[in-house]
Amino acid sequence: MTTPSSGPRISFPAIEKKYGKSIDEWMTIISSSPLTKHSELVNWLKTEHGVGHGHATALVHKQKEQ
Repeated sequence: MTTPSSGPRISFPAIEKKYGKSIDEWMTIISSSPLTKHSELVNWLKTEHGVGHGHATALVHKQKEQ
């Protein structure tokens, strides 16, 4: 069984490979957004950056942990 904080991390290598940006770059991108709510950030990543829903959710989750 995985813990909630470790679950999304499994997608990070796939995210980096698929979208060509490191996780640190995604954290900078998300931090630059004026949006703050989880769902708003997920939708923003999907519409503005073409990130799939699951990957966007994992990225926002990671950013909120920092």
